[in-house]
Amino acid sequence: MESMTEEEMREDARLEPEANVIQAFGEEAGLAGQLEQALQERDQWMDRLARLQAEFDNARKRQEREKTEFRDYATGMVVEQFLPVLDNFTLALTANASAEQLRTGVELIVKQMEEVLRNLQVQAVPAVGEPFDPRVHEALGSVERADMPDQTVAEEIRRGYRIRERLLRPALVRVVSNPTQTEA
Repeated sequence: MESMTEEEMREDARLEPEANVIQAFGEEAGLAGQLEQALQERDQWMDRLARLQAEFDNARKRQEREKTEFRDYATGMVVEQFLPVLDNFTLALTANASAEQLRTGVELIVKQMEEVLRNLQVQAVPAVGEPFDPRVHEALGSVERADMPDQTVAEEIRRGYRIRERLLRPALVRVVSNPTQTEA
């Protein structure tokens, strides 16, 4: 192995900074490539995010539209069942009949209405003779009676209704106040 001359050593030292610059430029070029790749990935993720947001917005709008359509369909089904009842009320209003005939006609219409409600699974809330229950009864007042137990429904002013387990409206009632039971 030959040893380097002093001049060769000086030349090599002079070339070393150039080698460092070339090496640094190579590292910067690698970093620039990594940066470019990271920017492309970011753009892909942003595009994907924008697509997902659009899909979510479309799904939300579709759900709202379907909900509205279902509500309209369900309402239409209910109204359709009540139209014959309305027709019969209209006939009763235009009829030239005696008071007894009109009463009989209205009773038939009430039966028809109750049948429609039964078909819709709407039930009357039991009231008279039942223990007062504030979950299904609304007390309008009390009535003193010795022949019925205290806190029992004595009179139904307005019928209450429920559909399956959901209360549509409470029964408006008068509740028994039995002084012989409350003093004991």
